[in-house]
Amino acid sequence: MADKDYYSILGISKNATEAEIKKAYRKLALEYHPDRNKGKEAEAKFKEITKAYEVLSDSQKRKTYDQFGEAAFEQGGAGGPFGAGFGQRGGQYGPFTYTYTNSGDSGNFDFGGFSDPFEIFEQFFGGANPFGAQRERRPVYSLNISFSEAVKGATKRVNMGGKTQTIKIPAGVDTGSRIRFGDLDIIVEVEPSNKFQRQSYDVISEEEISFPKAALGSTLDIETVEGNVKIKIPAGTQPDTLIRLRGKGVQHLQGSGKGDHYVRVKVVIPKNLTSKQKALLKEFDEEKKSGWF
Repeated sequence: MADKDYYSILGISKNATEAEIKKAYRKLALEYHPDRNKGKEAEAKFKEITKAYEVLSDSQKRKTYDQFGEAAFEQGGAGGPFGAGFGQRGGQYGPFTYTYTNSGDSGNFDFGGFSDPFEIFEQFFGGANPFGAQRERRPVYSLNISFSEAVKGATKRVNMGGKTQTIKIPAGVDTGSRIRFGDLDIIVEVEPSNKFQRQSYDVISEEEISFPKAALGSTLDIETVEGNVKIKIPAGTQPDTLIRLRGKGVQHLQGSGKGDHYVRVKVVIPKNLTSKQKALLKEFDEEKKSGWF
């Protein structure tokens, strides 16, 4: 039976960057998570893409996979770089079944050559580590919040089962984040912003400037999720240049630190010019012969 192609499973190229791998996994995980997707094959697909991500998101495992293929991570296989002889155990977490192996050392588990396969579940859905206790599947409630509420955190009063409940939303959640609330789980849906785009904990915005300001340099007042800041546009800035504002992104959901804010510069070309402006541009264009680039 042919090895599975982890790159194809995530829909990425073999030269994909770490950010591209993470983005592809997150999109597929949200699509196939059984709490959202009730299709018969959703659970198997979710496991498959999680396993692919586990390998490709780790630089060392990725190198091993590129060299040996999927067989390198199968326990008990002859000639595999991780050897054999591991005892196998397993259990169930909600709709998922899982297995793990150990080498006989008390308390030291090897999850089939991977790190804990639910680390990714925790990262994107906020769930607790399922290993260590058998757990029943919990009721799920979907909650829509604004982009600003996701970034800064909020307290929401919602009606569930005819009873008003107060739910605290921590800063940094994103679509698909899971919050434990009593005997149920809250899955967050974040409304898109008309000003900002979000990639993990980074924020991207676009700012338009005129051709003269791009050529000569300028100062812009930029709106961020933390308020306005002034940035300098260097002389000779090219269209679609990204300017990084370190630490001006989204608060990390777990742990300290924040993402970054990236400003994409869009150079606006005027459509309607006066006769004088056209003449000046023609004169400017003639200067190319003297090498103004």
